[in-house]
Amino acid sequence: DIKADEKSSCTLPEGTSSSPQEIDPSKENQLYFTYSVHWEESDIKWASRWDTYLTMSDVQIHWFSIINSVVVVFFLSGILSMIIIRTLRKDIANYNKEDDIEDTMEESGWKLVHGDVFRPPQYPMILSSLLGSGIQLFCMILIVIFVAMLGMLSPSSRGALMTTACFLFMFMGVFGGFAAGRLYRTLKGHRWKKGAFCTATLYPGVVFGICFVLNCFIWGKHSSGAVPFPTMVALLCMWFGISLPLVYLGYYFGFRKQPYDNPVRTNQIPRQIPEQRWYMNRFVGILMAGILPFGAMFIELFFIFSAIWENQFYYLFGFLFLVFIILVVSCSQISIVMVYFQLCAEDYRWWWRNFLVSGGSAFYVLVYAIFYFVNKLDIVEFIPSLLYFGYTALMVLSFWLLTGTIGFYAAYMFVRKIYAAVKI
Repeated sequence: DIKADEKSSCTLPEGTSSSPQEIDPSKENQLYFTYSVHWEESDIKWASRWDTYLTMSDVQIHWFSIINSVVVVFFLSGILSMIIIRTLRKDIANYNKEDDIEDTMEESGWKLVHGDVFRPPQYPMILSSLLGSGIQLFCMILIVIFVAMLGMLSPSSRGALMTTACFLFMFMGVFGGFAAGRLYRTLKGHRWKKGAFCTATLYPGVVFGICFVLNCFIWGKHSSGAVPFPTMVALLCMWFGISLPLVYLGYYFGFRKQPYDNPVRTNQIPRQIPEQRWYMNRFVGILMAGILPFGAMFIELFFIFSAIWENQFYYLFGFLFLVFIILVVSCSQISIVMVYFQLCAEDYRWWWRNFLVSGGSAFYVLVYAIFYFVNKLDIVEFIPSLLYFGYTALMVLSFWLLTGTIGFYAAYMFVRKIYAAVKI
């Protein structure tokens, strides 16, 4: 109904006066709104319009954080090389002295459990499935952060980061399946089809289930932030049409490949494990192992939380890539230290324990998320709180899988290395 005159300004037609519009409470009413827009030509090119939002604020804080993290890692590396390399050299030199039979009879420390250290753990299928998902996550996160660091995933193209992450996770299924299949074969597993199905559905199934339940609550509130039902169906089709076949393919080749060669044979009868000290408790191990990797990435975590929950823009992917590398190094080092202490205590059940302990920093992420919720956010209603803790649970689970997998493979390589060095 609006007419434009010669000067391109709009006028409302006659008859629509600016008198108040009457509202009848007994029925639905139609309301009319008007607004005016004044256009100004800008000298800034279209491609540069986002620069004002993407300027790196708080760069100094990030540099301090990176330097702090690097110092932590060097400190950890120093302790690691002093304890492990010096002690290991001494251990290996002592173990390889073949003086007389009596000395070799009185074995102690980690050499004592050589006949049990590669004994397959309980639930090998679930362990290999979780580690397969961890490898899938690791490959996906590494590529996404690297591509974002090169500036290909700008926040101006809305949803690009999430879409890229989803697609990459689907296609990385082939690597996850391969790693899981090979490890499952090493752990003397033989039901490869069931193992492949478990790898393809265990972690994605939990993620999809939590997201679907949370989405139902958002639908219930008629929010525009809800994921439309066709999009959910499309994600399901991608999961079963792309990810599942690729995991099966990777698992098949991984299972057919030679298993990892363990340097020592496993005894028929498992040896008795001596009573462990209080500090060798699993939960104490999680608390001890998690603090350093968490300290290395704590500042970056604050900015990521602000970006997700307080509508800030996060565009410091260069810093994030550095922090990711530091996280990988610190997780690997701390898990090697923990597995060494465990084997010295003559406890050879390291497979599951190392996976849980390496992911210890996820516990601190959870504690920090609760602290952030209480101190920084003013959320009082039930559904927003549920959304916060639902999505936080997904973040913590993914982070635990990622750090646990990094730590597990570092420890596995270390254990194979040290037992290959002693004469048995």
